[in-house]
Parts: sequence; C-alpha cells; structure tokens
Amino acid sequence: MNLAAFAPWAAGFLFVFMFILVITEKFERHVVTLACGAAVLVIVFGICMHSWQAAWRTLNIQSIFTLDFWYSATESAESSSGINWATILFIAGMMIMVEGMASAGFFRWLCLRFAKLVKYRATRIFLAFMIMSAILAMFIDSITVILFLAAVTVELAQLLKFDPVPVILAEIFCANLGGSATMCGDPPNIIIGTALGYSFSDFVSNTGVIAGISLVCIVIYFWLCFAKKLKKSESYLESIESFPDPHEAILDRARFIQSSLIFGLAVVLLVSHANTHLTVAFIGTFIALLTLVCAGGQAMDLLRKVDYKTLLFFVGLFVVVGGLEETGVLEIVAGLIADWSNGSLYLMVAIILWLSALASAVVDNIPFAATMIPIIRTLAQSQSVPLATLAWTLSMGTDIGGSATPIGASANVVGTAVAMKAGYPISWGKYCKYCVPATLLVVTISMICIFVRYV
Repeated sequence: MNLAAFAPWAAGFLFVFMFILVITEKFERHVVTLACGAAVLVIVFGICMHSWQAAWRTLNIQSIFTLDFWYSATESAESSSGINWATILFIAGMMIMVEGMASAGFFRWLCLRFAKLVKYRATRIFLAFMIMSAILAMFIDSITVILFLAAVTVELAQLLKFDPVPVILAEIFCANLGGSATMCGDPPNIIIGTALGYSFSDFVSNTGVIAGISLVCIVIYFWLCFAKKLKKSESYLESIESFPDPHEAILDRARFIQSSLIFGLAVVLLVSHANTHLTVAFIGTFIALLTLVCAGGQAMDLLRKVDYKTLLFFVGLFVVVGGLEETGVLEIVAGLIADWSNGSLYLMVAIILWLSALASAVVDNIPFAATMIPIIRTLAQSQSVPLATLAWTLSMGTDIGGSATPIGASANVVGTAVAMKAGYPISWGKYCKYCVPATLLVVTISMICIFVRYV
C-alpha cells in the first residue's frame, strides 16, 4: 500500500482537527498545537511519507545557524518554510522588552499621562488607540505594536474601570490594517515586496491608499459596536481628582530612562531594517539581551514573566502548517485559481482576494503568501495581466484576511494572549463576532478599489 498518497489527507485532517480543538477551547491551545504538530511529524512525515528530510525542513533548525537568518538583504529567513524561528525569536525579544518597560513603570506612567490628556474618557482612549495602532503598524511590526498597546490598554482599563477587550479587538484589527499599507508593516508584505521587487513607496501609493480608505470605515464600524458600552464606564469621572499623578508611576528613574531608550532603539531598528539588512530575528535577540543586561539582578524575573505558552503555540502551529506545505496542499489550493479565473482579470482579482482572505483566516498568512507568489507570477505571464495588480490583491487579501480569527495573524495571537494573561480572556466567539464582519467590510472595500483603479 502506498501510504504517501494519504499524506495530504492526513495533513489536512490534522490541521482541521487542531483548528476544531482550538476553537472549542477544551484544552490549552499550546497543548493542542504541539500535540498536533508532533502527530504531523510522526504520522505524515514518518509513517506516510517516510521522509525525515521533510520533518527536518519543517523543524527548520538549520536556518538559525545561517548568516541570512541574522543578516540578509532578501529577508529569506522570514519567508522560509516550516517553523519560522525568526518570528519566534522576535516575539520573545519583544516580550522581554515589554516586561522590562512594565517593571520600570513605563506603561503605568504612559497610561496616567495619556488618561490625563484625554480627560480620562474611555471613548476618547478607544478612538485614539485605534488610529495610533494603524499608524504605528505602518512603520513597526504589528506584533510589537500590539504587545505595546495591549499592555497599555490593560493598565488603563484597570485604572479607569472599563472593559479592555473592545479596545484590544479594535487595536488588533487596526494594526493588521495599518500593516497592509507599507512594505515593512506585515511579514507577508515583506515577502511580496522582496520577491517581486517592490519598494516601500510602491506599497504606500497602492495598498496604502486602500488601507487609508478602509481605516475610516473601520473606525466608524468599531465605534458603532463599542462606543455606547464604553460610554457607560465614564460615570466614574466625578472622582478624577483622586487619580495619582503620572510621575508617581516612575519608581526608578534610571531604569525608566533605559527602557524608554531601548524602546526607541527597537523602533529605529525595525523601521530601518530594510536598509541595514538586520533581520527581525537579530533585532529581537539584540533588544532582549540589551533589556536583560540593563535589568541586572531583575533579569531572571523578566525571563520568568515571558509568555512561553504563546511561543509554544506558534511552534506547534508552524509545524502543522508545514505539513500542509510539504504535502502540497497549499499549492493545490493556490493552483486552482488559474483554472477558476479562466483568463478574466476581474474574476482573477476576486478569487485571489477572497481566497487569500479566507485561507489567511485559518492558515498563518506568512507561508500562504510565500506559496502564492509563484502562482501570481505565473498567472501574470500566462494570462498577460499586470503582475502589480495581482501583488496588491494578494497583499490586501493575506493581511486583512488574517484579522478574521484569533490565529489568522501573529498580532492576533499576541493580543489575545496579553488580554488572557491579564485576566480578560477573549473567546473565539467574541473575537469572530466583531472581527469577521470587519474583515468582510475591508475585503469588499479592497475589491472595489482594485476594480476601479487597476482593472
């Protein structure tokens, strides 16, 4: 019996099984993804394929020991298949930085300062944080933006007695939307830009315009969803005189200044990494080491506070998706586009946009974007259609589609993890109730904009 023929079916089944278990929330999600990842390694690669080379490629450990992983002009480390260790190290590094900033009183100081600036009104904080999330994500990786803003939101919520979940949901969505506007905002855009030769300004003048139009609509949408609820929490405003002064949050001025400088350095490195060729893996590791050195005797406390469950969740998820990659499932799905479109650019754009959005909602958008690039290049050549049009379509589909579910994009996983760690769990039902309609709205706007401007 040729068990290799069953490998794609086994990989697909394990992915669906993992997805169902994560949604039901019966078990901790990192346990689910690690167990299903182990099953992929044993059943799909071992029993069905008899290919430990496929398992080794998916584990991708060897990439860590290459120069491109730390210093690369092509971002090859970020677009490699299997476990994306660059993402894992980057998130871990940013977590350590955020914990260092929190222990120095940075977030509490920022919360009090910001709360005072907007007269302690939750609705104004909500509106400002949505816009801030989108703008920051244009220049800084959305993972860093959400780590930072979610921590601030939780601090403000505890101080001002409002529910942080609506604000965090809106921040996550706006971060993904803002990330779609530039080449350095979201990992899929980095992959698309470097593979097809597009620059930062190319993205800003194309996907940036679509993202800007969409942001206006999304701010109105989330305002209609949550403003009334947040307005009710403003009844406490009679007692604002009793709130502490922002300067009271700074317990150690030296560490406060250090953590602020480290954060500023992280922003500079992330914005300029396309020019310096320092990968996000290097930046995350460097910032983490710098934070630990500055923390001195408190370094072990910072390491203990890192959310290792979220990091393990990513490891398991990458392995399961690696099973879909190695068995050709993603290529089969992507290849069907050529047959379905039948030469029509309108139909081609619609299929790529909606399929990318749907796939990115359930599969991490990094490997999907990498899989789709050779497909759209082939479509452009064989069907004589503009490659740029398909590139902007793929970018918007993967970036925005990832916002629909808690596991669709890295920022979603990190944001919900921060909320859960602070005692505000966000269920799949609550997340999808608000983010799925928002995703459908932006994908529809994107399709109309692409039709009007490019087709």
